[in-house]
Amino acid sequence: MNTLYIEPFSGLSGDMFLGALCGLLEAYDDLEELPQKLNLPDGRVEISSVEKNGIVCRHVNVVDLNEPTNVHHDHGHKHEHEHPHQHHKHDEGHSHSHSHDHPHSHVHGSHEHRHLSEIIELIDNADITDSARKISKEIFQLIGKAESEVHNIPIEKIHFHEISAVDSIIDIVGCAVLIDRLGSLTTYSEPVCVGHGMVDTQHGLLPIPAPATAKLLQGIPYYKGDEKGERVTPTGAAILKYLNPIFESPTLKIDRSAYGPGKKNFIGPNVLRLSLGTISQASSAIYSIETNLDDSSSELLGSDFQAQLLEQGAIDFTLTQALMKKGRPGHLLSALASHEDLESVCDFILENTTAIGIRYYPISRKILDRTEEAVSTEFGNIRVKTVTTPSGKERRKAEYEDLSRVAKKQGVSIMELKQSIEGS
Repeated sequence: MNTLYIEPFSGLSGDMFLGALCGLLEAYDDLEELPQKLNLPDGRVEISSVEKNGIVCRHVNVVDLNEPTNVHHDHGHKHEHEHPHQHHKHDEGHSHSHSHDHPHSHVHGSHEHRHLSEIIELIDNADITDSARKISKEIFQLIGKAESEVHNIPIEKIHFHEISAVDSIIDIVGCAVLIDRLGSLTTYSEPVCVGHGMVDTQHGLLPIPAPATAKLLQGIPYYKGDEKGERVTPTGAAILKYLNPIFESPTLKIDRSAYGPGKKNFIGPNVLRLSLGTISQASSAIYSIETNLDDSSSELLGSDFQAQLLEQGAIDFTLTQALMKKGRPGHLLSALASHEDLESVCDFILENTTAIGIRYYPISRKILDRTEEAVSTEFGNIRVKTVTTPSGKERRKAEYEDLSRVAKKQGVSIMELKQSIEGS
């Protein structure tokens, strides 16, 4: 398994992520120990079986023992009270005149309202791995940065309300621990359903998604959906942003799926589905990058530029002579890059050519299975690539740089050396 696939068709929240990640890794029992590892004796993890439109899954509910019964800050997609000084009053999915179906005053329970530095200190002292610690901090930093920009307050002066509560801290750190346990994966996601309408806050009516959530969702494709109500919380958006998924539908062989339920009931199932699977390397999505250059000299586009383009992550590239508008001679620069290297390749082209714009779009490609090995010959070692065609035939190709090096050293022709390795 090398791929995590996220399907947020009913939105995102911290507890939905936590439930789905627990299901993928069968880590429910381990999660119950997390309050102790975080030195948060006022937290308790409760796990229950729920059904959402016929889908039976397990809900992970983190209870803050300092709060009145049934109060939770991020769970269930009712909404989230995490915004500093921005507490929602509506019950998600219903008219905004409705109150909560649980008691919740804006004077919260006895839990502390921590600053970011206090949350970071708590994470530093937790009994978790260094990687999980780093992930936790990055997620909190993402939320803090969004809140800071929305409220125009320095990040360290933000007085976090609900994300500093015991339950929200355990949600975020729990997700970080499980993301760390997943290891290195390529992550894909479908666009996010955010809901629509207005949310009533103590600042007045605000549009959905709420300002901090909207800030976190920048660069992430989303859609409103058919039902009113807030479906994405800042915690859910921050976790997704940390994972930095590719927003494409991959050709994937699914090995395992799990659901993280929210507490609300919608027309469709209020769950987040996460899947682990394997993407076939024979069918992978990459980006084609193009720009027309009519005032860059051939010298600027020479070997130094080409070598650096590859160093920036270009998988391959071509330079094609072209006749531009007004009869000007020019070049069409075309490159291929992965999602991860797309930005660095585009930035390099814009910084090192006369281009003032770039076109890029995802494409699919089919590649042959291949292996590479060093072949020992009477003249020396030469790297050889072997590819297998769909019918099972094999083709061999020696690396030209090795052929050139060995041919010069041994005084033989490159053609002779090539034929001795690849055959006639």
